[in-house]
Amino acid sequence: MNARRVGVALVGLLLLACEREAPPPQGFAGLGSAAEAFARVEPGRPLVFPADHGAHPDHRIEWWYLTANLKDRQGRAWGLQWTLFRNALRVGANAADWSNRQLWMGHAALTGPGGHRVAETFARGGVGQAGVESTPLRAWIDDWQLRSLSPEQDGLGELELRARGGDFAYRLRLTSDQGPVLHGRQGYSQKSGQGQASYYYSQPFLRVVGEVELDGQDYAVEGQAWLDREWSSQPLAADQRGWDWFSLHLDSGDKLMLFQLRHADGRHYRAGTWINADGSSQALQASDIQLTPTGHSQVAGRRLPTAWRLSIISKQLAIDTTPLQEQAWMATRFPYWEGPIRFGGSHSGVGYLEMTGY
Repeated sequence: MNARRVGVALVGLLLLACEREAPPPQGFAGLGSAAEAFARVEPGRPLVFPADHGAHPDHRIEWWYLTANLKDRQGRAWGLQWTLFRNALRVGANAADWSNRQLWMGHAALTGPGGHRVAETFARGGVGQAGVESTPLRAWIDDWQLRSLSPEQDGLGELELRARGGDFAYRLRLTSDQGPVLHGRQGYSQKSGQGQASYYYSQPFLRVVGEVELDGQDYAVEGQAWLDREWSSQPLAADQRGWDWFSLHLDSGDKLMLFQLRHADGRHYRAGTWINADGSSQALQASDIQLTPTGHSQVAGRRLPTAWRLSIISKQLAIDTTPLQEQAWMATRFPYWEGPIRFGGSHSGVGYLEMTGY
């Protein structure tokens, strides 16, 4: 969100679909429903690395999420997404056998000259089909995998990413010499005026080299990637219908994360983080952020705002975004829009946009 992130919505939906004891849905995907039995997200809890790269089974919802903006040797733009979601159906659900009540879900997508391709997979916890280890980082579901190749830089200095769908695949090596960036108040990321929140950090400085495969043809690619980590138990308020989330790589080397959670009454909750090229960061206040749709597309029978104008008053930023592919629809069990974007205006660069609840 990245306001999460779509991961929280999708895993929440899976929770509601699979758990008979679940309460009636409240808010988008039921993520405003109460979760008193699970661990709370509280301000002041320090994030610790590499331990927090791993799973947090006392919390209900969690994800490991990576997007990359790439170019091939012909200069053509590509984008890819890899996400692993974990959801606990009840407290104490992390047994190492078939009594485990953790659900895992993976999403992979490749966007490029051939359009937008999507794959999805599911797993039950406790039987080795999916999981996350923190030291060194290894997050996997079936043969999809994100793993650390080096313990340096809190375990995120060198990573390998692999995934495969029916007609696409990618194999990437990702490196960074900077540490993670904490969002909100030292990793405590508030999601509503009522106090719903998550723990949230990113590694937005990943450099990428590797290969993507589409319809049996390999393409060498390079570019930059953004890794997000977020976990919570009740991340949304009951009347929040969905969100719009941006992760932006500015050509200056700075980074920008923005989100808005859309309330039924139109008073949307906004927040973000300005990340300087040296890794220092500043939390952005709602009064400093303007997000305005400027163009719509018909996608999967829905009218979606695929072009946006973004302004950060304190940073003198005013940009217009356009999608690489308007039809970047994640036609998964619980569908949403997610795809690479480019932008220009006071600043230029590339990034990713995620939209849910439309």
